[in-house]
Amino acid sequence: MLRIKCPFCGERDEIEFHYGGEAHIVRPHDPDALTDQEWGDYVFFRTNVKGAHKERWVHSGGCRKWFNAVRDTVTNEMIAVYKMGETFDIPADRKPNQVPPYDKKTSDKKASGTKEGA
Repeated sequence: MLRIKCPFCGERDEIEFHYGGEAHIVRPHDPDALTDQEWGDYVFFRTNVKGAHKERWVHSGGCRKWFNAVRDTVTNEMIAVYKMGETFDIPADRKPNQVPPYDKKTSDKKASGTKEGA
C-alpha cells in the first residue's frame, strides 16, 4: 500500500486520500474568449510524464485539506509533499522524461499517412 505524508496530519495509508489531477494548471483568464478546441485542450489534455510528476491530492479521510505532491510515475514513490501556494523544485536527478500533450493535427497527419509540412 502507498503511504502518503499529509503536510498537515503526517503519514497515512493511501486509502485516506484522493487524487486531484495535475498540479499547477492555470485556468484561462477569459474562458469565454476561447475556441472550442482551446477549451477542450485546457479541460482534457495534460502532460504525461515518465518520472517525477506534480499532482494535487486531498486528504479526504482526514483533515480534508488539499495539498500538492511530487510522485514518481514509474516507481509510485512519493518524492515530496507541500502545501497549496508553496512551490517545489524537482531535483535535477529526478527530472521526468516528458511526453508532450496530444496534438490532434499531428495525430491526424500520422493516421492519414501524410508528413509534416506536406
